[in-house]
Amino acid sequence: HVQLVESGGGSVQPGGSLNVSCAISGRLDSSYCLGWFRQAPGKERDMVARIDSDGSTRYADSVKGRITISKDNAKNTLHLRMTTLIPEDTAVYYCAADWGPTCRYLSWPSGKYIAVWGQGTQVTVS
Repeated sequence: HVQLVESGGGSVQPGGSLNVSCAISGRLDSSYCLGWFRQAPGKERDMVARIDSDGSTRYADSVKGRITISKDNAKNTLHLRMTTLIPEDTAVYYCAADWGPTCRYLSWPSGKYIAVWGQGTQVTVS
């Protein structure tokens, strides 16, 4: 079965950059969608970015132009590169994997249908 393990994260000053990664073990369905979600204290978990098996990407409006999602297929690792970080980016960041019809659900960014979650990694901007 699929397992996800995040790494990276930490503390950075506003305007700085940070990378988080997610090692993927197990076999993904050929039609998958992978994402990064984040949850700040007292707030719901929301999608930050998503990449599909066809290479297409989507981003939350709040991070467009500052955050890039990518997948290293050779190493089966998902990356999130974050630049120009602001205090509002402070949250626990979660890697997520899904596949099949639920990837096409309009409500997918809510995280309700995610098949597998990572354990999360803290990102603090202050």
